[in-house]
Amino acid sequence: MIIKPVVRNYMCFSAHPDGCRKNIIEQIDYVQSKKKIENGPKNVLIIGASTGYGMASRIVSAFGCNANTIGIFFERNAEEGRTASAGMYNTAHFEELSTKNGKKSWSINGDAFSNDIKNKTIALIKEKIGKIDAVIYSIASPKRTNPDTGEVFASTLKPIGKEYTTKTLNFSTGKIGDVTLPAATEEDIEKTIYVMGGEDWEMWIDALLKADVLDANATTVAYSYIGPVLTYPIYRDGTIGRAKEHLEKTAFSLTEKLAKINGRAFVSVNKALVTQASSAIPAVPLYISLLYKSMKEKNIHEDCIQQVYRLYSEHLYNGNTPKVDNEKRIRIDDWEMREDVQKEISAIWDQITDDNIRTFCDLDGYRKDFFRLFGFDVDGVDYEKDVDPTANITLI
Repeated sequence: MIIKPVVRNYMCFSAHPDGCRKNIIEQIDYVQSKKKIENGPKNVLIIGASTGYGMASRIVSAFGCNANTIGIFFERNAEEGRTASAGMYNTAHFEELSTKNGKKSWSINGDAFSNDIKNKTIALIKEKIGKIDAVIYSIASPKRTNPDTGEVFASTLKPIGKEYTTKTLNFSTGKIGDVTLPAATEEDIEKTIYVMGGEDWEMWIDALLKADVLDANATTVAYSYIGPVLTYPIYRDGTIGRAKEHLEKTAFSLTEKLAKINGRAFVSVNKALVTQASSAIPAVPLYISLLYKSMKEKNIHEDCIQQVYRLYSEHLYNGNTPKVDNEKRIRIDDWEMREDVQKEISAIWDQITDDNIRTFCDLDGYRKDFFRLFGFDVDGVDYEKDVDPTANITLI
């Protein structure tokens, strides 16, 4: 099968196995080029483990800490005329490469919100590992099914209080336009908190504690984002922001629950990166393309793998208490939020037009990172070669 990108409305519906493999190899090579994390975890559960920050966490755990890993995700394998998802290819290649390097890994494909997947995971931990000492929560889902009633809830991307008009970038055409989003209802807010807030994270930790599969001194971390004032109306002050606030508050209740095993819970606020989800959020693609240009010029740009390695080595497992802000959050978005970076972007924002976008924005870098998510536009990959689209992976 000759595989090409199939893109519609900011979404890519195909993925390339060889490109995904190269992406995983490059991330592993980066971690192996760095100093080993001596005080790192040894048995790690990653919930949302197949792409982005979740996969980077799995790689840093395995290759930076020499840990056994269990990955939970919801992906699809190839079907007739259709490729597997990028996350399925990523996981298949991770498992192959980690096994070759003597690491143990297990993968469970299914709905992480469900009781069934929680029960399967606990049974696997008891059978294969005994106890785990780290839980990474990296779920990015637009919907959540109530595990008891079967009712499906969908999140929304809306401002709160009044409608909001902002600039947006169509990265496919390189054109800038305006988009207006209607104000959220209370129901929109509640549903978004239900899907993207901290309740499921807490349910996972409750289940793991009840089953007695969390080791003494266990750490759990969930990933969040704040961003600049420029994006507050649509992000931090909108429906998603309310969900992120709920997630961040959940860390406090989990810290209390984990006290009996001397455990700890944190939220890590990470930097803005190109994802399929962020590409559909008005203002965010334009902001990220400005951010990339500024951070690359200052030599402080990081991808997921650099971010997670820094999180582990400088905060979670540096032998000391992690550095946190006033809300007890770890801030690895610190370089993004540097005053010089944000001042530069704010000064340019109102000047951006179709004519000068390439002067101020890293549009090519944004596009490349988007396609790389799916294994395309990766250097050294022959995209004219006939490849088998099936991901070779053993799932629990």
